[in-house]
Amino acid sequence: METQPSASEFTYQEPFPHGEKPVEYRLVTSDHVSVARFEGNEILKIDPEGLVRLTNEALRDVSFLLRPAHQRQVAAILDDPEASENDRYVALAMLMNSMISARFELPFCQDTGTATVVARKGQRVWTGVDDAWFISKGVHKTYTEENLRYSQTVPLSMYEEQNSGNNLPAQIDIYAGEGMEYRFLVFVVGGTSAEACMKTVKLASAGYHDTLPTTGNVGGRAFRDLELEAQLLHAAHTIGFGAQFGGKYFAHDVRVIRLPRHGASCPVGMGVSCSADRNILAKIDARGLWVEEMERHPERLIPERYRGRHEVAGVKVDLNRPMKEILETLSRHGVSTQLSLTGKLIVARDIAHAKLKERLDRGEDLPRYFKDHPVYYAGPAKTPPGKPAGSFGPTTAGRMDSYVDLFQSRGGSMIMIAKGNRSPQVTEACKKHGGFYLGSIGGPAALLAEKSIKKVEVVEYPELGMEAIWAIDVVDFPAFILVDDKGNDFFRR
Repeated sequence: METQPSASEFTYQEPFPHGEKPVEYRLVTSDHVSVARFEGNEILKIDPEGLVRLTNEALRDVSFLLRPAHQRQVAAILDDPEASENDRYVALAMLMNSMISARFELPFCQDTGTATVVARKGQRVWTGVDDAWFISKGVHKTYTEENLRYSQTVPLSMYEEQNSGNNLPAQIDIYAGEGMEYRFLVFVVGGTSAEACMKTVKLASAGYHDTLPTTGNVGGRAFRDLELEAQLLHAAHTIGFGAQFGGKYFAHDVRVIRLPRHGASCPVGMGVSCSADRNILAKIDARGLWVEEMERHPERLIPERYRGRHEVAGVKVDLNRPMKEILETLSRHGVSTQLSLTGKLIVARDIAHAKLKERLDRGEDLPRYFKDHPVYYAGPAKTPPGKPAGSFGPTTAGRMDSYVDLFQSRGGSMIMIAKGNRSPQVTEACKKHGGFYLGSIGGPAALLAEKSIKKVEVVEYPELGMEAIWAIDVVDFPAFILVDDKGNDFFRR
């Protein structure tokens, strides 16, 4: 009995058949390009320094500016009658953060990410060099000349590593295509993102696959499912989490892409693009070097009634008191309560926590500062001249979950500040030891540096760079109670 399907004639199906997407570009320069002829065909010759210039220009823009369409989505929250006050508060903070970062001094987010370039090089484009080398040079120029953070850790041996000191290596993928154009998608992504979902999922979240067809075919092409996208966006709007702390706007957009699969597999990839939606298109053609036009004046999107506003609502909390008194104050309020914090915070993240655990493993105690002050999970970007701090937003809290019970049992980490949800073991530890986890808005790192952070100094481990332990003085630092001392968790209500 014949069990195999009959063979069909050969046809080539482009796996991701993109349509045309209207993009407004700005001309960077007409230098570095020329047109020549080879075997009767025109070819585009690119001076390799043009790759450096284009990469530098695109990365600089995308570190400080976001796309107009994204900013319009954020601004729409302010006039949506279904939006909660928390939604509007976060949306306004994002737009004010964009206003500050648009000055090209404080980047939008403190995690200025892994530089990633996805390029498609036409067959009639000639550079004569290893393109990735010159693209990397453009990455190096951007990160060393701007107030961006060095986040790349390089291994020296299996168990030894250090910061690369220039944010290299970058992730660079160059594909062959047709024609006489060189097209680029340039983006930066923070930790736990690109490495988990680089290919289809990350490119979808960057808008790269927006012009895919909306139906499949026998060739197995990728397509978007618009109906399921709408259903999932509705679910995101009704889940109740809102723009981080309750409300409607848990998501702006959803993309659902269906791919062919092996008969024995049913893989599902899921990823997010955060409020620092840093994606930019670029291209090189016979007319010059081009980058996508970004939103340079986000202030125009803020309604008049919100302009100039920066008061931080919520319960005022003086952090320059004994820890016992601060805990008593927090204990009088429930989860989702908005707070305005003033005083000293200790800043410590992944490696700092590991260093402190090593002390306990050696029979030593936690340092006094770790017991006397709340701990903020963060790592700053470079400090601009004349500023007290660089962009200094929170990092994701979950990576520090395994330390909480141990540290709280020794009197440390009694109040933690970061972004994102925590595991049940953190909720249990806070209930057992009387601790709290406070949520800081993920995203407006430039706004925090500009308005709330007044002083920054290294406490220990300066050799760790952004992973050092810092002390910062803050005024009206916004936060929300997410886990309290009674076993309540905002995300599990």
